[in-house]
Amino acid sequence: MHLRTLLPTLLLLPFLAGGPAVAEEAGYLGVKVCGECHTKEVDLWRNSFHDRAMKEPTAETVLGDFKDAEFTAHGVTSRFFTRDGRFFVRTDGPDGTLKDYPIRYTFGWYPLQQYLIAFPGGRLQSLGIAWDSRPKEQGGQRWFHLYPNEKMDFKNPLHWTAPDQTWNYQCADCHSTDLKKGYDAERNVYDTHAAELNVACEACHGPGVRHVDWARAAAAAKASGSAPPPAAPGLGLPVDLKDRDGGAFQIDAATGKPARTVQRTTHTQTETCARCHSRRGRIWDTLTPGEPLHQGFRLALLEPALYFPDGQIKDEDYVHGSFIQSRMYRQGVVCSDCHDPHSLKLKAAGNAVCSRCHQANRYDDPSHHHHTQGGTGAACVACHMPKRRYMVVDPRLDHSLRVPRPDLSAELGTPNACTDCHQDKDAAWAAAAVAGWFPDPARRGPHFGQALHAADSGAADAPARLLALAGDANQPAIARASALERLHDRADRPSPEVLLTVTRLLGDPDPLVRAAAVRYLDLTDLRTRTEHAWPLLADPARTVRLEAARVLAPLMTQGIGGKLLEQLTAALEESVVSATVNADRPESNLNLGLLALAAGEPQLAERAYRQALALDPRFIPAHANLADLYRGQGRETEAAAQLEAGLAIDPESADLHYALGLSRVRAKRLDAALPALLRAVELAPTNTRYAYVYAVALDGAGRTPEALPILESAAGRDAANTELLVALVQFNAKLGQRDAATAWLDKLAAAAPGDPAVEQLRQSLKQP
Repeated sequence: MHLRTLLPTLLLLPFLAGGPAVAEEAGYLGVKVCGECHTKEVDLWRNSFHDRAMKEPTAETVLGDFKDAEFTAHGVTSRFFTRDGRFFVRTDGPDGTLKDYPIRYTFGWYPLQQYLIAFPGGRLQSLGIAWDSRPKEQGGQRWFHLYPNEKMDFKNPLHWTAPDQTWNYQCADCHSTDLKKGYDAERNVYDTHAAELNVACEACHGPGVRHVDWARAAAAAKASGSAPPPAAPGLGLPVDLKDRDGGAFQIDAATGKPARTVQRTTHTQTETCARCHSRRGRIWDTLTPGEPLHQGFRLALLEPALYFPDGQIKDEDYVHGSFIQSRMYRQGVVCSDCHDPHSLKLKAAGNAVCSRCHQANRYDDPSHHHHTQGGTGAACVACHMPKRRYMVVDPRLDHSLRVPRPDLSAELGTPNACTDCHQDKDAAWAAAAVAGWFPDPARRGPHFGQALHAADSGAADAPARLLALAGDANQPAIARASALERLHDRADRPSPEVLLTVTRLLGDPDPLVRAAAVRYLDLTDLRTRTEHAWPLLADPARTVRLEAARVLAPLMTQGIGGKLLEQLTAALEESVVSATVNADRPESNLNLGLLALAAGEPQLAERAYRQALALDPRFIPAHANLADLYRGQGRETEAAAQLEAGLAIDPESADLHYALGLSRVRAKRLDAALPALLRAVELAPTNTRYAYVYAVALDGAGRTPEALPILESAAGRDAANTELLVALVQFNAKLGQRDAATAWLDKLAAAAPGDPAVEQLRQSLKQP
């Protein structure tokens, strides 16, 4: 039985009207009703960043200068003005021509304010020019462009009119209460609604109808002198954000450090905040308030583009991915220990917020911070929460609350709090200073960042270090999952040693680790996948179940039946529904195509890839995957045409040049393939796979001497890549350079100890 028979409606969801059903807004009453009793909390919330997350444009809510102000960026002069009491901007539109656009909403407040503009199809687009709302003496009170260093025009995917700037997908989820995106895939339009325009009470506490019913019944009973109604759990609120275990932080007499009197067993509060304050992707349309993060979202791991290898913030991670690395998180600290959840302000000013738990006479003292008391360097956050600037003007604190490690900066290429301030000094100077203050070498012990950096830099011992990190339960789960991800990405086949650890980690307590362990199994054969991944189809975490369904999807082509078929069908249904949550995005349609192809339905895969390109013709992965699908079906001419169509849109795509080169190799047009493969190497010089294939093609063309420097350069970046090392042994031997071949063989033996292929190569070198 085939997936087309089993899941016809689900796999066609992106191509049918409506997409996943939009649930009715149930039980959301609004801040006005909450304020009838909770006056203090609403007063604190009023004018907070949550309250001001999104507003109708008025003279009070619009901060920017709309008095015929002009601003020029990227060769376009935009004008901000008012007309008939409304706010407008004249700027370049989706075709590059200037047009007057009315401001539909303000977006954010401080240190910058953005503006949303209504477009056809229910879209709201976020203008790329923002208002710097900081005081003038801090450089504010001006218009600025959010992408000052981009070559920006209407063709750029980051242009304000492009899909990547569509509020309905990118922003609305976290700037509104109970958002319903309402995307209609057939018509490619939105009917987006929210219970409230901004982030109000029920965004965190959940719908309040049962709570209000209970409160009103209790008030009525009290007024009449009758017995009050029984109190429901959480007083009728679906999310209970209070600590009810009696735990508190106290100073441990033995260590002088704060410790919670009761070990925390719930992360409801932190994960409620994390729904928005994290770098994540939404994987389910209908969310249950208070449920764990992994039921509705997939958290981004410590990817090189997002984090430095030691876990410090690099791109915007929105706090949670950093915070769960911290010792404070593991000790049970939650957001409201430092922040007032209604006003969002700190519970105390400066170092006083830290000394609510940490002894001031021990930590807020020069004997600890070694800076002038009361000065900038004496601030706890200066050392333990260094800032990084985003959106040009917005400095944000790293919430991993780490001990500064300037000794790691030279090794890992990471920033450190010391030289962030002392910019005239280097990391060695800072490391020596810190070592002088704190001579105990245990303070500079091994760090998980060393293993991640080893992988990112292609170190020969990276697999062993990653494996040790993944299996170390004392390390943050996000770092362990990131180690598994890198192990997966570096391997072309499963290592027995890694597989032994991976199968153990399938039962890890943390769903981040379990999901990454399941993901590794897609390197294995179907028997191994079935044996180890099948139980995870029933995992309590949706993120884990989705990974299990993905790696098991090829079983649909194996003629399974009965109970097994029912279980896998249900799992794939969940996967398809998950992917269609973001049917307005090309990458989600790409994922649907990959799932269909794995399950043996190439026609549905082709339809999904084409839908991705219909949404965004610039989405290069869809061009590449569609071409690969054609190749697999023997439609080589169509595959080449698809790749060339993609290159016409993005001539700088290394992936497409590489795929086109392979297509020409298969067509036995080696002379035409070499320029395409070379261009891929030029555009992606760190991609060792591209270098390897180009070198093999050079060898095939009788140009083996030219292949050697390509391979040597790649091996210098990825010393553990056995594929490169084998080629270097073979090509040197082919050219009669036996000493060089032997030297590379020794490196291969070190990188792959016990591999029988090494001994076979050694024997072949001994032959005349």
